[in-house]
Amino acid sequence: MSLNPDIAAFLQLVGNGRASGKRVGMHELSPEQAREQFDQSSLLMDAGGEELEVVEELQLPVRDGSLLNARIYSNHALQAGAGRPALLYFHGGGYVVGSLDSHDSLCRALASMADCVVLSVAYRLAPEFRFPTAADDAQDAWDWLVASAADLGIDAARLAIAGDSVGGSLATVLAAQLVSAPVQPRLQVLIYPVTDASRSTPSIERFAEGYLLEKESLNWFYNHYQREAGDRLDPRFSPLLAEVSADVAPVLLVLAECDPLHDEGVAYARHLQAAGVAVELNVYEGMTHDFMRMGAIVDEAEEAQQHIAERLVEVFAAG
Repeated sequence: MSLNPDIAAFLQLVGNGRASGKRVGMHELSPEQAREQFDQSSLLMDAGGEELEVVEELQLPVRDGSLLNARIYSNHALQAGAGRPALLYFHGGGYVVGSLDSHDSLCRALASMADCVVLSVAYRLAPEFRFPTAADDAQDAWDWLVASAADLGIDAARLAIAGDSVGGSLATVLAAQLVSAPVQPRLQVLIYPVTDASRSTPSIERFAEGYLLEKESLNWFYNHYQREAGDRLDPRFSPLLAEVSADVAPVLLVLAECDPLHDEGVAYARHLQAAGVAVELNVYEGMTHDFMRMGAIVDEAEEAQQHIAERLVEVFAAG
């Protein structure tokens, strides 16, 4: 196990900032401060987004009457009846941080590479909105997308769902909820997802500090999202604890080798495969959590994005 040298240099800069007192761990900040720091650090990691014909702000209604901010991306103008494929995307950030802006470049890249419409949804964040709000928002966003597909020029029969970190958790929880729904996703793309918030693993201990995502920050995230400790045992919080239907959408699972979440990701792949679900597991050596958004630092970010795009093109083209 060898950390990618470019990521190692980046982590050294982060470590120097911590040592000088200019930066502190996310778990030492207020949620508002953490959100600002996360969005600022996102600008340092990414090389900038693709130019697209359509990048539009939307608001989606959810079950309690609130409106979620969302952003839609497309290489082509949105024309009713066009019948284009689409990807519903949920950003990472531990249920507390992350935004449409922090994942803007990634969503632009996927829209361009896969030549599909991408809808990125700003589900509501903790601690202002605790469990299971984010999971409910994800399901409501799917329902809105299916209902609005024709008006947006989207083919509701060619949809996929994706997310990174807790966004990956939301995506796979949604996929499980949709097993008996009239409209099914063709693929779930899970990028270093949270799958078990109820216990530690060797990789959480091995990469507890100094690898971007830290053990104390994970607990800080989960404590902000949960209403009580027992919530972590709910399959909507820890999908590894759920019974899995063989009819759930196929999975592309992307993991980083040097990530606290590595082991629970591998365990989830095995859990799905044992239930008869088709799973493609890709582990990127030398990478840390969040590498997918590190286009300014490592080539593997674009390589992983391209592979995801190729898989999306394949499943969208299938009959």
